[in-house]
Amino acid sequence: MTAILGISAFYHDSAAALLVDGQIIAAAQEERFSRIKHDDEFPSQAVEYCLAEAGLAPDQLDYVGFYDKPLLKFDRLLETYLAYAPAGYRSFAKAMPVWLKKKLYLPREMRQALNGYRRRFVFTDHHESHAASAFFPSPYEEAAILTLDGVGEWATATCGAGRGNRIELTQELRFPHSPGLLYSAFTYYCGFEVNSGEYKLMGLAPYGEPHYVDHILDQLIDLRDDGSFRMDMSFFNFCQGLTMTSKRFDQLFGDPPRQPGAELTQRDMDLAASVQKVTEEIMLRMARHVHAQTGLDNLCLAGGVALNCVGNGRLQREGPFENLWIQPAAGDAGGALGTAQFIWHQLLGNERLPRPGDGQQGSRLGQGYSDEEIEAFLESTGAVYQRIEITEDLLDHVSTAIAEGQAVGWFQDRMEYGPRALGSRSILGDARNPDMQALINQKVKFREGFRPFAPIVLAEHAHKYFSLAPDQESPYMLIVTPVHPSKRVEVPADLVGATGLDRLRQVRSEIPAVTHVDDSARIQTVDPGRHGRLHSLITRFHQRTGCPVMVNTSFNLGWEPIVRSPEEAYRTFMSCELDLLCIGHCVLEKSNQPATVHQVVDNTSDEVFDGLLASPCCAATLVRHETSLQCTECSHHFEIDDGIPQLFWPHDSIDDPTDVTHGVREFYEETPFPNYDDHDSVRSLIDKSRRGLYARRLDESLPYNADVLEVGCGTGQLSNYLGISCRRIIGVDLCLNSLRLGEAFRRQHGL
Repeated sequence: MTAILGISAFYHDSAAALLVDGQIIAAAQEERFSRIKHDDEFPSQAVEYCLAEAGLAPDQLDYVGFYDKPLLKFDRLLETYLAYAPAGYRSFAKAMPVWLKKKLYLPREMRQALNGYRRRFVFTDHHESHAASAFFPSPYEEAAILTLDGVGEWATATCGAGRGNRIELTQELRFPHSPGLLYSAFTYYCGFEVNSGEYKLMGLAPYGEPHYVDHILDQLIDLRDDGSFRMDMSFFNFCQGLTMTSKRFDQLFGDPPRQPGAELTQRDMDLAASVQKVTEEIMLRMARHVHAQTGLDNLCLAGGVALNCVGNGRLQREGPFENLWIQPAAGDAGGALGTAQFIWHQLLGNERLPRPGDGQQGSRLGQGYSDEEIEAFLESTGAVYQRIEITEDLLDHVSTAIAEGQAVGWFQDRMEYGPRALGSRSILGDARNPDMQALINQKVKFREGFRPFAPIVLAEHAHKYFSLAPDQESPYMLIVTPVHPSKRVEVPADLVGATGLDRLRQVRSEIPAVTHVDDSARIQTVDPGRHGRLHSLITRFHQRTGCPVMVNTSFNLGWEPIVRSPEEAYRTFMSCELDLLCIGHCVLEKSNQPATVHQVVDNTSDEVFDGLLASPCCAATLVRHETSLQCTECSHHFEIDDGIPQLFWPHDSIDDPTDVTHGVREFYEETPFPNYDDHDSVRSLIDKSRRGLYARRLDESLPYNADVLEVGCGTGQLSNYLGISCRRIIGVDLCLNSLRLGEAFRRQHGL
């Protein structure tokens, strides 16, 4: 038996992957365990999981591989800083302590983490790791290889070929000229976070027009026929500074970078459309070049830029290759798998037998849980659930809920490896529902409304709904393709000519929840071999509705990694407006959870207050009238103003101007503070609350289904934040004007 552990770490998206005799046993990203998005620390918990899956200890490993060569990367950093000195001192001072303390001593760091491992470490080149992760799991005996990302050691893109059990990279593009860093520069300039916001920029692009393509090609880069290019570094700052772009970049496009959270403008959309089009052109030229060099019919892709699904779609439709296979964990996380497979095949010379479909096992390589483990957790937390033993009955229940417009959390089998939801840790919805995109974005994910959702479609029906050949598949949600013309509908006359985000209101097809504004969709085809129970669910939904397509997005809140465990699935379900959670054979309905509020406050009843309030004068029961509450003992009336009961009970000194309570109340009635910002959304309220430790710790500590009283709540921002999760929060304050702000926000956003 030969056991090989692959590791990626210390930059972003740390991960571990384990092979035993060439078989992929397990692979997982550290973020799923640590709950830190894009976690870059050593993947100790992912390693522990992988070893446990195989029943191995560290001293039973034969090889441990690391996905790049730190000394070469350090060489690149030093040469870059020297080239720009004395500029870049702040960046240098920030980077060096980490290198001198940790990154230059990786063998020491890894031996400490892998207590008991005494054998050698193997360091593969960064783009070799990407290339190995692309070719070795692919279904091809031989294929061209293209890798594109920000930067590894020196290379930013490479091309070559794989044949049998070997890969060979023959050409490379070198730092600082990088397709990934070019895209990240625009990601930064448009106000999104580098290394995570590139998805947002790609999703924003169809709302704009590529007006700035000429600016990019004439001013920023010199693009050659083979896809290589040189960047004019006077427009960029990432070599020597702490930002991606320079003042000269700002001058070229007219303004400083958009501030995160600020309103998106048409210029931002046009910039996104422009850099997207240029990136697609780079990918197409590189693909044509490697095809001319190799003469092969198949292409394998990896590297962070290979997650650009729109570019991949153009490669599939317009590129010279007959077949395309993309590593689903195409970014740095996939390097862990690549380095392990490189050791097994290329260094040890073991035979490689391509499998029909691929060898990635649907990329469901992470942790799974039994029904017994799931039920034990649900019992321990007091969740209200139903266990449906018969699988057919379970699928009937869930498919009916989706058909009725419910948003469903779907937790089944082993966790996915890679950044996309592949059907094991997913949020599912009805693709026919025109409101589903906005509902999941705003009420479940708490993120920007323009973000598109992907369809999952039964593989045998995919060509009827999307522009695919009958035998084409896309099992990993990595290809954007047009919706089939027969499924499109005419845009209503009053919405024709809409621009920017107003195009969101256009219903463009029979499956509007997954049709982007350019009539495209990022498809995942579902088959029984890779996707098991998910295929059965969509089949049942198809039988019920006649539609073989559903919405699929990752099971997480917008600021968190995809859920891993039953506990995380339950927390996410209770923290947003998912209607139903199907976790193994257990089903939880939000309407059955005790703290769920079923109706909006009206003039005759209030589900939250009625039964809890008592008269402040004599503790007697209060009877609700249209505009007041009445004490059953003394008949005193307490007004209801804008839906807010005014339970302030006069006492002897209330009219005395020297009374402290009087003074405080009078001040805040005239000066309510703090206020809600005009642009506040539920997501901005969440972001504001999570920036402080107090609110986050309260949220983590307060149980779900609890009744919580916040005394002195002011404008109710904390009350509204805590109430987003499944709790009943009652906010009390002396100042009616402050409470009006909180109540208006609550009603506006349906909390």
